[in-house]
This record gives sequence, C-alpha cells and structure tokens, in this order.
Amino acid sequence: MSRPFYMKIEVPKEVEDAAYEALQIASQTGSTSKGTNETTKAVERGQAKLVVIAGDVDPPEVVAHLPILCDERKVPYVFVPNKGKLGTSAGIDVPAAAACITEVGEATELVKEITTRIEELKKKGPTNE
Repeated sequence: MSRPFYMKIEVPKEVEDAAYEALQIASQTGSTSKGTNETTKAVERGQAKLVVIAGDVDPPEVVAHLPILCDERKVPYVFVPNKGKLGTSAGIDVPAAAACITEVGEATELVKEITTRIEELKKKGPTNE
C-alpha cells in the first residue's frame, strides 16, 4: 500500500514508537483526546500539545485536514502506521484515526524529543516515493 497523500514526511520507526509511548503515558498520567473529531476540536481550541495521525485510515479524507490545521495552529503532529495500535496506545479498545495529547503528564521529555525530531524532518522537506 502506498503512503496516503496527507503524509508529507517519512517518520522513522523510533519516532513512531516514541509517539505511541508518549500517547500511552499521557493517557495514564495526563490527558488525551481520541478520534478525529475530538482531536480537531483540541487543535482548534489550542489545547493539543502533540497530534498523532494514523496512516492506514480509509478513506484518507477523514484525517487529511489535520496536518493543514496543525500547521496553521503551529501544533506538532506525527504520523504512525497503524490506527489499531494508535487506539490501544490512547487507552481505547477500538482503532483511532487520530488522537492528541492535551496534557502531557509524565511524557513531557518524550513529547519534546518527538517535536524536535519532527521539526528536523519537516525542514528537510517532503519525501517522495
């Protein structure tokens, strides 16, 4: 399966894993929003600290607006490959197309590290297949 059109950067596996871990820690010690609608609202309200977007969403238009909205609001976001694992990491029993951390809890350093890595990847520019 080719990468969806909204995934403008290639995220290394260690950053994907860190995003799942940060979401899991924040869901236990801080606060998260789960699902595309709740994530969109958190970004619009200025509450989102880190947005995590699944790459296997069908149709992709469900989450395609999130990278654009995050760029407009200057909210860091990261792509992960699996919505099932994203849902589990967010603390729910169903797949999630998107989730975000609203209060980092004990994941502060991890979120900072992910944000730094994502900014470096964005500066390198979009990747082509």
